[in-house]
Amino acid sequence: MHERIWTAALVVIGDEILSGRTQDKNIAQLATWLNAQGIRLSEVRVVPDRQDAIVEAVNTLRARNDYCFTTGGIGPTHDDITVDAIAAGLGVPVIVHAEARAALEAYYANKGGLTEARLRMARVPEGAELIVNRMSGAPGIRWGNIFILAGVPHIAAGMLDALTGTLEGGLPVVARTIGCWVAESEIADFLGETERTHEGVSIGSYPFFREGRVGANFVVRATDTALVDRVIAIVADGLDARGFAAVDGGI
Repeated sequence: MHERIWTAALVVIGDEILSGRTQDKNIAQLATWLNAQGIRLSEVRVVPDRQDAIVEAVNTLRARNDYCFTTGGIGPTHDDITVDAIAAGLGVPVIVHAEARAALEAYYANKGGLTEARLRMARVPEGAELIVNRMSGAPGIRWGNIFILAGVPHIAAGMLDALTGTLEGGLPVVARTIGCWVAESEIADFLGETERTHEGVSIGSYPFFREGRVGANFVVRATDTALVDRVIAIVADGLDARGFAAVDGGI
């Protein structure tokens, strides 16, 4: 029997990401968090602040993954259209969530009050649940297998923290790295054969050029720690047998 693999996708929303003005940090932090939940980040799309693009991406990715996350576009300004777009894609109206409104009223009580712009952050697709945000008052949103998070990385991280332990997943992936001053082409067949003969293992090869010579780091991944350790030892022995010194932990 094959182990059930739980997957998630991420839709990064924002013209500022596509223009290069802002560098995305949410992909790495979501991937790391998901792995700890036993869920694999399987794909990422970056889309502009345009309703049709958001709808197409979210509906496509939520259908072929267990979970679909979005980051960005849930602030108080006119171009924050993520909630409206996802509601349109789901075929439900947008409503002001009573608990979200109360949380925002409390947060802004001593900060100028709840303005119309700030109230936009209480809007959700009808039928949604809230994701607690202890950083800025404005909650994240969950609708079915869709999770709508803030684009600001430290706020998104807080929302992920609130979700920790609440999603169904499998075993987390374990990874170990081994490095070597060798060209990938010289050991590609050996690595491929090693991966093929060890079910559940993936071996990633990451070449580099340093100090005037080529090398590569090899990352062995699986959900079984003992299996990862065994394959790392096989790779190390195979490199040594071919006259290449293996460096545990990578170069």
